[in-house]
Amino acid sequence: MLRGDKFKAFCTLLPSILLIGLFVYGFIGNTFWISLTDWGGTGALARNPVKNFAGFYNYKELFAGFLGVGFRQDLVNAVFYSVLLLAGAIGIGLFIAILLDNKPRGEAFFRTVFLYPMSLSFIVTGTIWRWMLAPQGGVNILPTFVGLEPMQFRWLSSTGAIVEFNWQNLLQVGLYLSAFILIIVGFVSLKQAPQRSLKRYLVPGVAIGAFAWLAGDVLPKALFMEESHGFNVATIGIILATIWQYSGYTMALYLAGFTGISQDLRDASMLDGASTVAYYRHIALPMLKPITISAVIILSHISLKMFDLIFAMTGPDNGETGHPALNMYLTTFRANDFAKGAAIAIILFLIAATFIIPYLISSYRQRRTR
Repeated sequence: MLRGDKFKAFCTLLPSILLIGLFVYGFIGNTFWISLTDWGGTGALARNPVKNFAGFYNYKELFAGFLGVGFRQDLVNAVFYSVLLLAGAIGIGLFIAILLDNKPRGEAFFRTVFLYPMSLSFIVTGTIWRWMLAPQGGVNILPTFVGLEPMQFRWLSSTGAIVEFNWQNLLQVGLYLSAFILIIVGFVSLKQAPQRSLKRYLVPGVAIGAFAWLAGDVLPKALFMEESHGFNVATIGIILATIWQYSGYTMALYLAGFTGISQDLRDASMLDGASTVAYYRHIALPMLKPITISAVIILSHISLKMFDLIFAMTGPDNGETGHPALNMYLTTFRANDFAKGAAIAIILFLIAATFIIPYLISSYRQRRTR
């Protein structure tokens, strides 16, 4: 029985719990149910459309069907979007934050300039960068100001691809990579916690590696088609625009963290002979690990919601710069294939959950141990 303050707190939170349960998790559950049907086609917009249960057919078509090749390339694009956005925005933002943390002249002005792109919407950013990266203008004509020939690089319309790989080998490569990471982490932590290292990292890593070697290609050969995917050069312009917009955001996060570190700690490290580089590497950055984790989670979610930026920069029909979010929109509202669009939405939801759920579990465990 709940009594006193606990009962009052429960009654206060109950409306929010019910609303979140209905309008968030209820709609997620409904989307998942729709993804298991065949809702689509010419009768999809009828007043009472026919929805037959189809199981995981839509998911199978997306990952292994002949018509799902576009989605698979979009999924590969999303991985490159996420990785390069994280590396670029966090790296540049951290570098700028360190420069501003040393109090240069005009610090307030530069802080405002670097943070300003964050205030723009993706549509505005996309329009500006589309003009800048136009094949017959923008940055391509900059060499003409010094008497050189204009560049001919097609920033947003190139059809070239690099780092190509066979989709059929993707699962096996992913298993090998997971096993390698687990084994490396296990060896690093072996001296500090031998039992934990063996139980959580080394044994699972060896097991995953053995499975990948013995049977990792059985399922791909049975289901996946042999097709080539890679990093499309046309995505470079979109990645540059995204990094430009969110580097200031990560700068603000790190700068706030640096400001929260006691000046006495920095002075003491300098008196002990630590250089500026050593201070940031061994003292400041380890203390800002929660900020780094938060930046990774936030930017990872942003990379999964780049629909408006890509739509503004390259339009909906440029397959070279596609993204699952854009594919979901076109599949649902242009092709009227609501079931397959719902399946793409659930896949994006699960990808986003892989970033946030481990963080929530870790935070919960830390609070329990305090």
